[in-house]
Amino acid sequence: QLQLVESGGGLVQPGGSLRLSCAASGFTLENYAILWFRQAPGKEPEGVSCISASESTTYYANSVKGRFTISRDNAKNTMYLQMDSLKPEDTAVYYCAADSDSLLYRLCVLLPTEYDYWGQGTQVTVSS
Repeated sequence: QLQLVESGGGLVQPGGSLRLSCAASGFTLENYAILWFRQAPGKEPEGVSCISASESTTYYANSVKGRFTISRDNAKNTMYLQMDSLKPEDTAVYYCAADSDSLLYRLCVLLPTEYDYWGQGTQVTVSS
């Protein structure tokens, strides 16, 4: 059974940092494009960052560029999202997603609907 499980969310003060993890099981994450996206209450899902399967392409949403860093550890079958300089507007449920479509081998997209496998989400709250 293919599964993605996020962890690392929590409450942090503005300006603080968190690192989210997403562990994959039932498949080899190395062959998949990966995505982090988020959804705040009353808002549409927003793609945050992605890496293509070949790792040749990385994208960030303008709202997080320079503050967030996406990475993957294929040996651990896990992907990460390092979030620094957090702002209250970063508050949301954060999800990881993965897909092995050939179109996502060299490129990736910040559209959650283009990824077949999603995790259950982890809450991130940025507040003083």
